[in-house]
Amino acid sequence: MRKNVQLAFIVVSSLYLSACANFSAGNLFSHYSAQNQELYQAVQSGQYQQAEESLPEDIAGPILDNFEKGRVHLLSGQYEQSQNAFQLSDAAVREQQDKATISVSDSATSLSALAVNDNLNIYQPADYELGFLHLYLCLNYLQGNDLEGALVEMRRANQVQERAKKDREKELESAQEDMQEQGLSPNLGSILSQYPDAGDTLKAVQNGYLMYLSALLYEADNDLNSAYVDYRRALAVMPDNQQVIDGTKRVAQRLGMSEDLRLLEKRYGKVKRLEPNQARVIVLQEQGVVQSMQGWKQALPLFDSRGQGVWYSISLPYYPSVSKPSFTPLLVNQQSISSDLLTDVNLMAQKDLSERLPSIIIRQALRVWAKDQLRRQAAKEDDVGNLIFNVWNVLTEQPDTRSWLTLPGEIRSSSVVVDAGQQSLSVGDKRIDFNVNAGDTVLVWVSRQGDNATLWHKQLGNIR
Repeated sequence: MRKNVQLAFIVVSSLYLSACANFSAGNLFSHYSAQNQELYQAVQSGQYQQAEESLPEDIAGPILDNFEKGRVHLLSGQYEQSQNAFQLSDAAVREQQDKATISVSDSATSLSALAVNDNLNIYQPADYELGFLHLYLCLNYLQGNDLEGALVEMRRANQVQERAKKDREKELESAQEDMQEQGLSPNLGSILSQYPDAGDTLKAVQNGYLMYLSALLYEADNDLNSAYVDYRRALAVMPDNQQVIDGTKRVAQRLGMSEDLRLLEKRYGKVKRLEPNQARVIVLQEQGVVQSMQGWKQALPLFDSRGQGVWYSISLPYYPSVSKPSFTPLLVNQQSISSDLLTDVNLMAQKDLSERLPSIIIRQALRVWAKDQLRRQAAKEDDVGNLIFNVWNVLTEQPDTRSWLTLPGEIRSSSVVVDAGQQSLSVGDKRIDFNVNAGDTVLVWVSRQGDNATLWHKQLGNIR
């Protein structure tokens, strides 16, 4: 009877494995970053067409696979394909979030992962990745001249941001207290927006890129109250970004927020309005590619009461230290322009991993125990069976390195006041020419990887 129970346990475990949505040889014997190395290197070097040819097919499921597809199609200028992929990701995320209870298939997946590796679990996107999903849906709408659709995605993105902040309130408050104890001056943006003044901790969970773009689009839509909310939030996250500072002061003045404006001008200087014959060019510039997670492995020998030994592999994901790529300045009308950091995506990715690492380690310990139980029941005193389990354990223990690995490494912003009329912006051998009327503002979006770049511009109208 006992042998039958043991056999049934092993058979049921195998059935769970075969039912797993992410079950594949790749996920059994490799990990996400390794399987997508060709894709990552192609994007990193700016070879967008090659990256399209290397896009994943059914590696990580509909959410993450379509994140990568949407991003690569965006870089290669295939905006309709990009939007379709992002919408598939969005639909899959909604389906995942709408599940009221854990399904039988989800339970099977979790148990399979416990017996093999975490790559068999259904992918749960990080908050920062969901923010970028809505940001890129927004950019595709904007590129297609659909401001209303873009603003809908900005509202959804802001909901993600608020949830991310709420989930980490205690940590952010603790970081704020630490800064106060160090005697650091309060962040004016935090005061105006009632956001915690938590320095890098806040930057790691709140996306300044998203907030600034949202504020800019609300301003273009003449929804100044919503614009001011997002400018203040962006200022709390990136208090030294000149474009965020300028936007906050500009809208505070337009709204007649006299006390806020007094504080802002005391801290940052007077508002500079456009002269009658002047216009403004604002540039949002993505640079590089976010770091890809790698795997750390360590062999661990275990022995039973009979002295029979087996080797288990412990595998954990980590972000290696890498040098940041350098990029030449952009040229507007043949003059180089400076830029300010808006979002550090690597910081956000590392923060997410640090939050997940305790549960990853616990699951790793449970998996070693589960695999050892399976080995003992299947191998008994059979040396051949024990050897097979040794090999199986070493080969199938793979780190869970799944993350959106084609995101940019960082985003920078620039602005320049120009004489109204014909303008040019150059990045490497790429150049766009555009006209801007007096009093108007033009937004230029640029994404740079290697020696290549994708760029386009949109008229935002009269933002004075």
